[in-house]
Amino acid sequence: MIQHTLGLLVKPDTQWRSVAELPARSLNILVLYPCVLALLPAVAWYFGTSRVGWTVGDGAAIRLTADSALQLCILFYFAMVGCVVAVGYFIHWMAGTYGASTSFARGIVVAGLTVTPLFMFGLAGFYPLLWVDMLLGVVAVSWSVYLLYLGIPIMMNIPEERGFLFSTAVVGVALVILVSLMVTTVILWDLGAGPAFTDV
Repeated sequence: MIQHTLGLLVKPDTQWRSVAELPARSLNILVLYPCVLALLPAVAWYFGTSRVGWTVGDGAAIRLTADSALQLCILFYFAMVGCVVAVGYFIHWMAGTYGASTSFARGIVVAGLTVTPLFMFGLAGFYPLLWVDMLLGVVAVSWSVYLLYLGIPIMMNIPEERGFLFSTAVVGVALVILVSLMVTTVILWDLGAGPAFTDV
């Protein structure tokens, strides 16, 4: 799995082509890729929010309690994996519209590999510094969108023009899922899953 991570960050075109040529059995195993990689940002943000903390202005460092950070990071992990599966399902569901023949597993693999930069840059959570995290977040989102537009035509074996339309539709679906995730977050915080801060 590590070769896919490095390949997508260094030589994405070559890596997409090698993944597209994988047999169905290997592709089914690759479905676990986002489940493993999503652990990186979850662990990083647990450590960063509960041990290191962040500052606002010249004030003392703000930290979450260990229990609160653990609860939020577990929810964060499942949210990441759930969003990848949801986008993967919609990739599979929309494939026929764009003349591609695919499977649910292939859709999840495309979605999971596309968000590789987000998972990797999520390691910035070890040291929560707002402006650095925002900057890295913009770079990660940009690289993920680039990977999506590059990978969809290759993985779905369709012309680039049709792949562009397909990728744009996937971006639209991803934005709807993002808004749904934010609404779910507000509801969960209201039900008691919100952050609890340390007194120190």
